[in-house]
Amino acid sequence: MNGANIIAIIILAAIVIAVLAYLLHWLYRHSTKDVSFVRTGFLGEKIVMGGGALVLPIVHDLTEVNMNTLRLEVTRSRQKSLITKDRMRIELEVEFYVRVIPTIEAVSTAARTLGNRTTNPESLRDLIQGRFVDAMGAVAASMAMEEIHENRSAFIKKIKEEVADNLTLNGLELETISLTTLDQADISLFNPSNAFDAEGLTRLTEEIEKRKKKRNDIEQDTMIAVRKKNLEAEKMALDIERESEYAKLAEDSEVAIRRAEQKAEVELMNAAKEREIEIARLKEREEVETSRIQMEQSLETIEIKRQENLALEEQAREIAISEKSKKRSLAQSEAEKARGKMLEESEKAQTVRDTEIANRRKQVELIEAAKEAERGAIVTKVNAEAEKSAAKDLAEADGIAVKALKERLAIEADGKRALNEAENLRTDASRKSALHQKLVENLPEIIRESVKPMENIDEIKILHVEGLPGLAGGNSDGSSTADGQGKSGDGNLADQVVNSALRYRSQAPFVDTLLGEIGMSGENVHRMESLQDLSKIVYTEPGAAETSSKPKAASPKKSAPKSKN
Repeated sequence: MNGANIIAIIILAAIVIAVLAYLLHWLYRHSTKDVSFVRTGFLGEKIVMGGGALVLPIVHDLTEVNMNTLRLEVTRSRQKSLITKDRMRIELEVEFYVRVIPTIEAVSTAARTLGNRTTNPESLRDLIQGRFVDAMGAVAASMAMEEIHENRSAFIKKIKEEVADNLTLNGLELETISLTTLDQADISLFNPSNAFDAEGLTRLTEEIEKRKKKRNDIEQDTMIAVRKKNLEAEKMALDIERESEYAKLAEDSEVAIRRAEQKAEVELMNAAKEREIEIARLKEREEVETSRIQMEQSLETIEIKRQENLALEEQAREIAISEKSKKRSLAQSEAEKARGKMLEESEKAQTVRDTEIANRRKQVELIEAAKEAERGAIVTKVNAEAEKSAAKDLAEADGIAVKALKERLAIEADGKRALNEAENLRTDASRKSALHQKLVENLPEIIRESVKPMENIDEIKILHVEGLPGLAGGNSDGSSTADGQGKSGDGNLADQVVNSALRYRSQAPFVDTLLGEIGMSGENVHRMESLQDLSKIVYTEPGAAETSSKPKAASPKKSAPKSKN
């Protein structure tokens, strides 16, 4: 054999080994501690527990069996609650821990009866839950509720005995049972029409009421006991408080007495000390007063001696003064003589000095007068020349003003001449109209000046009225016409207007009173219309005046329509 064949053999062997390893990995199944399996098919049933076996597809079938402990929880509550021996409904929750018995026969039985349910706890619980419930109900029916509650281990043991044989038929064994929850079902779940529930409800009601009564008795007894205890405690507290108060009062009284005694002792001691101090103060004051009197007597003695010395000194001084006065008089007479001589010499010197001053002042005044005269001559000369020039200017100005005045007078004369010519050309009616227009324009001032004396009249009373027409038509001289109208044609136009205004002014209060009584205001009725009527006077030409009567021409109300025609 050469090297190439050896290599080929090695590669072929490796391939064969790899294929065999893959086939072995794929076809060979081995069990574990948790799972065993049962192979059926070719060569019969083979149970593998802790070993391995080839499982060929198509020819073999495999059933796994879970060897772990499974927890199956069974709950009975509400309507599914269990009825006990004493016809009470209980709600309980029990956990069953089961597993497959680790024997060849049990694994075979579990695989045959349960299949793969051992790997699914829920499927297994659905399968065997009925057995557990049956066992729980049987055991609960044989025991009372309180017995179950008080002896749970016996309850669990009985269930285990009931269930164990049934589980062996499926290759299972009950490892343990745990009662996790146990309680009485709600009273509303008891059906009164059910015989078991009716009995249980009656017993439960009796028990509840009995317990309520017992609880109430206990609560009342407890309350009474508590109150008794509180009362005794309060009495004891009051006794203690009273004793304490008495003790405080006794202590306060003793303290007050002691304090008063101590205070009295202190006051006595203070009084004794004050008395001693007062005695010492009086002695000291007496000594001081004695010293003061002695000192005053000594001062008086000294003062008397001093006065005597002063009197002696005064006498000596007066003697000395008289001697000195005598000497002084002599000295003064000599001094007066000397001063007279000195004054005489002084007056002489003053006379010489005044004479010299007067001469010098005279010369100065002469010089100042010459200067002033020269200055005045210059000023006079200048003023004369200025006045001469001003007079010349004034003469020229007067000439110009005279010429201007002549021209202005000539112009005014021409104007007046033209106005006179124009006035001469006007008719009498035009002149009267112009006069009347000016009179109307100045009528308010004329009336105001005419009635000014009436300003001092505070009140006008009507004492006698003879009739309105005659009253309204009175003349200035007091006469009236027979028809009650005044002679309006007497006097010039100004007099007529003034008379009319005075009559209006004097009659206005009476007319206003009458209009006021009928509810009208006289201000807007009389004043404006009268003045308006006066403004409507129209004068006609002299020729036309002859054809019409004078009263009608003078009446404004009657001439107005004619002027319109």
